Amino acid sequence: MTETEIWTKWESQIVNGIFPLRRFLGRSNHSVVFLTDCKAQKLANAAIKIIPADPARAEMQLSRWRTAAALSHPHLIRVLDAGRCKLGGHPFLFVVTEYAEQNLAQILPHRALTWDEVREMLIPTLDVLAFLHRQNLVHSQLKPPNFLVVNDQLKLASDTIRPADLVTDADGDIRGLGAIIVEALTRSPPESDDTSSLPGSVPARFADLVSRCLSRDPSRRPSLADLAAQINPAPQERPQPVTPPPPSAPPQTVTSPQQASPPEPAASPEPAASHEPAAASPQPVATQPVAIARPVPAPRSRARAEPPAAARSVAQQSPRATASSPQAVPPWLIPAAAVALVLLIAIWAGVRALRSHPGSPPPVRAAQSAPQHPEPALSPPQAAPVSATPGVLHEEMPAVSRSARESVRGEIKVAVRVTVDRSGNVTATNLEVHGSSRYFARAATDAAKKWKFAPSDAPNPREWLLQFEFSRNGATGHAVPH
Repeated sequence: MTETEIWTKWESQIVNGIFPLRRFLGRSNHSVVFLTDCKAQKLANAAIKIIPADPARAEMQLSRWRTAAALSHPHLIRVLDAGRCKLGGHPFLFVVTEYAEQNLAQILPHRALTWDEVREMLIPTLDVLAFLHRQNLVHSQLKPPNFLVVNDQLKLASDTIRPADLVTDADGDIRGLGAIIVEALTRSPPESDDTSSLPGSVPARFADLVSRCLSRDPSRRPSLADLAAQINPAPQERPQPVTPPPPSAPPQTVTSPQQASPPEPAASPEPAASHEPAAASPQPVATQPVAIARPVPAPRSRARAEPPAAARSVAQQSPRATASSPQAVPPWLIPAAAVALVLLIAIWAGVRALRSHPGSPPPVRAAQSAPQHPEPALSPPQAAPVSATPGVLHEEMPAVSRSARESVRGEIKVAVRVTVDRSGNVTATNLEVHGSSRYFARAATDAAKKWKFAPSDAPNPREWLLQFEFSRNGATGHAVPH
């Protein structure tokens, strides 16, 4: 009998009459973790870690867990309860914490993180470590299993927190941070302070920073403040935009549509898409004279703003040029020019009204201003109205974008346990296998909610395990009764 089979036999037992061991989640060399619930905190899902009770160290361990339970930080896993228990006649200690959907140790076997992902992970980690060090506490175990995800938010495990002492001090967390950076980027823990294995995408200054973190000499290691300044530098303060002065020349009287519609400045190219809205960039104030940027009018369709070509040709013949020498104009030409001008104005106004009419087709030039390479849309769900699996009436495949499919190497497997009522509708979902990506796990969960099963006369809800596989060709899935 394997160790896993031994631990799974404990499922359905209740710790101290409060915490049921609902499902075996995993184990390490010195602990085992089960899924449970915490009615006192109104949490349907929680995690309970169980370790052997060492008589010489049990009380000290419980004291550390009580200290962690008193801490509150958005990037720390909450400790809900801790105490002693007996299972199979043997004494144990237990600690109940928030349940995490995923941890870094589940991702690294499938792929390494990019430098941008590591940097995103470091920003909240540095904040947590600074919070602990201010209270003379250390994390002491910065390892992949202790980097957890709860509701798409990174959190560090709290059950390893302990007071700083001569053996485990704040500098130890700095070295652990360097080690986790290397392991996240290369999928292997470092053997020394040699960072030659880091990928070329890591900037040289950060490779040197990681090497200093791993130094065996604590005096060479950077402080948390130095790390934070390098990883997430504070944005430079920008000056307030300068309000342009009012025009000195008196406004001219508009006498024709051509004068009322001055040429518009050429539109600047649109910035590349990003996850955050681009911030305004006012012209900086310098000691040398600089041009003051005037407000740019709201973009309009050039096809609507420009008058017809005939009207433009008339506009080029300025009335001022002919007014200075009226003798050069034959008298019979003035009434004819006035009639022609009135006629052209009427034609131009009619064209504008036609182009602004809701039923008219859009101008060709305006259509050409649309983005030439739009973002790929989500692929439509691959749904089969009738399933070949007995008891399944409708299968819904996850909808994923083309760019997400192209990022898959091999296959990503996600399993979702669903609870089905008597009418065949899914009433609850629970991720069993998270895969290596929160994106695909979320897509699988959303699809699982739309599956339809055959009605049943059984009084109790049924459970099915929906197994999805993602590859470059798309998503597939099938159901297994559970």
